Amino acid sequence: MGCSDSDYAYLRQLVLTESANLIDPSRNALFETRLTPIARMAGASSLEDFVTLLRVERTPQLQRAVAEAMTINETSFFRDGSPFDALRDTILPRLVERNAAQRRLRIWSAASSTGQEAYSVAMLIRENFPELAAWDVKIVGTDISRQVVAYAQRGRYRRMEVNRGLPARMLIKYLVRDGDEWEVVPELRALCSFQYANLCAPLPRLPIFDLVLLRNVLLYFPQQDRGCVFSDVYRQMVSEGYLMLGTAEQAEDSTNLFQAEFVRNCYFYRPTPTS
Repeated sequence: MGCSDSDYAYLRQLVLTESANLIDPSRNALFETRLTPIARMAGASSLEDFVTLLRVERTPQLQRAVAEAMTINETSFFRDGSPFDALRDTILPRLVERNAAQRRLRIWSAASSTGQEAYSVAMLIRENFPELAAWDVKIVGTDISRQVVAYAQRGRYRRMEVNRGLPARMLIKYLVRDGDEWEVVPELRALCSFQYANLCAPLPRLPIFDLVLLRNVLLYFPQQDRGCVFSDVYRQMVSEGYLMLGTAEQAEDSTNLFQAEFVRNCYFYRPTPTS
């Protein structure tokens, strides 16, 4: 059956109210693509049911999640900039020093979307930490959308995607043009793997991570689920690891699990030591 015109009108008004982003009716089909993962997280079986849920419960977090999903066209390489500066200058050097004996590093992009975040971290490592070429380094990306997981695994991006956030010299060095697309070089692909995972359900078998990037995803969760997400993330981290959230997010639901640390204009979170 699908959404009615009034459902789409409701969604367009919600996005306009929350983010001042005016979506033309000709782009209604984008709601299906962008909101289906959020609808699943909220327990709705279809976009139509999700709209009903929004109308009835009017949950602020879900309303913001809808606006966020529709306002951001796509994820991008080196999104938000400052967190990657902090990774390069402070966090990764600390982890490299701490892991020097075992020469092993595990990084989790916990809402990896189409893969740009994971590949950005891989570029950052190759550009600034040549010594890690001899290490056992793995970057694991997970996402609730099997479609975007497949896209990330493919490692091929359109011109519009590589033009967003990726410096020209890195584009030339780490991607190869093939017709209308650019393909990530094998050297980076070897560092990154992608798989399906629902952060609101039992996680698949994953490594224990030194660094977790959980960025711009907490808005998608009802408040009662965020504590469960933080607990799962905590269990997947080494005791001296680092958690990175989105620039507008805080670990307010996990004050007993994580301690904030301000690094290079960004907040990172360290697991609270167990007594």
